[in-house]
Amino acid sequence: MRRVTILAYDDVSMIDIAGPADVFGQANRFGADYRVGVVSPGGADVRTFNGVRVSVDGAARDAEPGGTAVVLGGYAMVETPLDPDLLEAARVLAAGADRVTAVCTGSFLLAELGLLDGRAATTHWRQVALFARRYPDVLVQPDSLYVHDGPFITSAGVSSGIDLALSLVEDDHGSEVAAEVARAMVVFLQRPGGLSQHSAASRWHVSRTSPLRAVLDAVAADPAADHSVPAMAAAASVSARQLSRLFHDEIGTTPARYVELVRLECAQDLLQKGHTVAVAAARSGFGSDETLRRVFTNRLGLSPTAYREQHRG
Repeated sequence: MRRVTILAYDDVSMIDIAGPADVFGQANRFGADYRVGVVSPGGADVRTFNGVRVSVDGAARDAEPGGTAVVLGGYAMVETPLDPDLLEAARVLAAGADRVTAVCTGSFLLAELGLLDGRAATTHWRQVALFARRYPDVLVQPDSLYVHDGPFITSAGVSSGIDLALSLVEDDHGSEVAAEVARAMVVFLQRPGGLSQHSAASRWHVSRTSPLRAVLDAVAADPAADHSVPAMAAAASVSARQLSRLFHDEIGTTPARYVELVRLECAQDLLQKGHTVAVAAARSGFGSDETLRRVFTNRLGLSPTAYREQHRG
């Protein structure tokens, strides 16, 4: 039997509770033996962000030690000083657990306790800049859905808690059980942890009057075209140096990084549709299989072939 204890509190996102809990519950249908419980700082029931009341099994201080602790996030939690009672509940739960996970802004609680110092971690993309500023000793991974570092696993916002839970099921019971759970829940088999929290095209917005607008549209329309810095600078009618400044000031990245992200997403889409690695490399603009493998390994933590097999169909 594997215990999973979820720490909830008022204004928590309901899907942060239900998503992981349903993954573990579904896993029990396919041979796992998880026992899921929900606790709160003081043992009182909680009212989630959408107004639904959720019953809890008791206070965090009374939770059985061992197993997996799941610390949840809240939409407004980071906008005010963190509640001391909530911090203490997270500390007690984490101290007694074999592994500690955080969903969404739950990462802030673990970081505030110093548990993520020197470790890689992530959180919701809207709060990741604040997270990095507030906790400079944390190795923030802003583009990841979830991050494993030793016994600590953190994830991005909302539905990424499902991805995190599926990864734990796979660790505990293997890929076949995780696949059965994903199929039963009609979700992705398992999105890789290094996958970006949202697409490059939707992540950054620039005004219609910006010289970058035509450049970004051109990259999205044809990732395999020539998108070198000189070519993009010419398309924007600016110098190469000014182009770099525009990318930095308006979307917070470099021209090369932006192009690489768009090409990566194009390659992922091609592989999911069943195309070979060679075809994905050519059509996405990476050119060679080796370049595609390097980017996949660096950004997603797995090879294009493994990604294709994992997501095909």
